[in-house]
Amino acid sequence: MPRGKFTNHKGRNRRFTNPEELEEERKKEEQKKRWRQQQGMSSSEESEDEAAGDKKISEGSESGSESEESSEDEDAKGKGVSKLIEIENPNRVQKKTKKLATLNSTDLDAKPTLSRREREEIEKQKAQAHYQKLHAEGKTDQARADLARLAIIKQQREDAKKRREAEQKEKDTAAKEKTAQTRKALGKK
Repeated sequence: MPRGKFTNHKGRNRRFTNPEELEEERKKEEQKKRWRQQQGMSSSEESEDEAAGDKKISEGSESGSESEESSEDEDAKGKGVSKLIEIENPNRVQKKTKKLATLNSTDLDAKPTLSRREREEIEKQKAQAHYQKLHAEGKTDQARADLARLAIIKQQREDAKKRREAEQKEKDTAAKEKTAQTRKALGKK
C-alpha cells in the first residue's frame, strides 16, 4: 500500500466473484421471477425488463452478430429520461443500401445537381461572355462611348500629324531660303 495522505484503489486487494456465485444469483433471480408470475404481482414493465434480461443472457452465449442485435435492443429501451422523450439526431446519417435492380439508368444519366454557388458562378460566366460579344459588336453603351472616344482621338492625331507636316515644310522652306540668302551674300550661285 502506498504511504501518504492520498491513496487509491490500485494498490488494494482485488476481489473477483466466482462463477458459482454468479450462477447462484442467476438461479435466485429466476426463482423470484417465477414466484412473481405465479402471484401475479409483476407489472407489464417488469415482465418486459425481465424478458429483455433473458434475451441478453441467452444471446450472450450465441454468436457475436447476435450480440450486436442485443445492444440495439438496449439502445431502443433507453436510459434515464430518454425512454420518455424520443429525440432523433438530425445530423446522424443512416446508410441505406441500394439494390442494383432498383437503380435506373436514367438516374445515372441525369446531370449532377449543382450547388447554389456553382450555379451562380456559371451564370456569371455566361453573362460575361454575352456582354463581351455585344461589346465586340458595338451594341453596348460602353462600346459606343469607346468608339466615339476613339474617333475623337483619331481626329486629334490626324490634325496633329497635318500640323507637324506643315511645320516641317515651313522649316524646310525657311532653311532653303536661308541657305539661298547666304549663298547670294557670298556670291555663289
